[in-house]
Amino acid sequence: MVYFVGAGSGAVDLITVRGARLLGKADVVIYAGSLVNPDLLTYTKEDCVIHNSAKMTLEEVIEVIKEAEALGKTTVRLHTGDPSIYGAVREQFDELAKLGIEYEVCPGVSSFCGAAASLKAEYTLPDVSQTVIISRAAGRTPVPERESIQALAAHQATMILFLSASLSEKLQADLLAGGYPGKTPVAVVYKATWPEERVFHCRVETLHKTMTEKGINKTALIIVGNCLGDEYGRSLLYHPGFSTEYREATE
Repeated sequence: MVYFVGAGSGAVDLITVRGARLLGKADVVIYAGSLVNPDLLTYTKEDCVIHNSAKMTLEEVIEVIKEAEALGKTTVRLHTGDPSIYGAVREQFDELAKLGIEYEVCPGVSSFCGAAASLKAEYTLPDVSQTVIISRAAGRTPVPERESIQALAAHQATMILFLSASLSEKLQADLLAGGYPGKTPVAVVYKATWPEERVFHCRVETLHKTMTEKGINKTALIIVGNCLGDEYGRSLLYHPGFSTEYREATE
C-alpha cells in the first residue's frame, strides 16, 4: 500500500495523528525535502528507507514505489501541508493507477491554515469577505490567463497567494491594477508555524518594498484583504436575535 500523507504546515506536532501513525509503520518514505520539516522523519522506524524527492523526477519516485510494492513494503509519500494544494499528486495517482498499485490519501493542515493561526485571523468575516481565493502568481510555472492575479483581484475577496514571494513587484502591480485599493491590508507569513516563522504586515501599495527590505523571496504566504482590517459585521450564528435549529431568538 502507498499512503500520500499531508505533513502539515511546518511544526512537527501539526501532522495529524493518522499521518504520524502511517509514518511510524512505513518501510519507505519519500518526502518533499524542499518544504517538509525534516524533523518529521523522527516519527519513522529505525530501518525505514528515506528518499528526498526534491532531488528526484516523477519517474524516479514511481520507480521507488514500484520496487517497494514488489517487496510487499509500505510506502509513505510525505507532502508538505495538505497534498491537495500544489502537491503535484494527481500525476502520481494516475501513474499508480496505471500500474494497479493501490493508494490512500491522508489529509494535512495546509500552511494557509497555519498562517491564519499565526495571524489570529479569520479569512471569512461577515460584511467583509465570504470568499477565499487560493492562487499563485505566474512565474516560471504559468497559470491559466483567466486566473491571472489581476483578474482574481477584481473580486476583492480574501486572497492567499502561494509560491509568489519572488514576484512581489509584479504581484503588487497586478493586485492594484485588478482593483484592490492601495491601502488594503496585507500579511506576509514566512514559514508559517516553523520555529523560524516571521510575520510582516503592510499594505498592497507597500508589498514589494516590505518584502525587499525584509529579504523575503521564498517560502512565504501572502494574504491580501480586508479580513486583516478592524471593521466587520457581527456573525448571525451567535446573535441573540437570530434563530437556528438549536436555539430560538431571544430578541
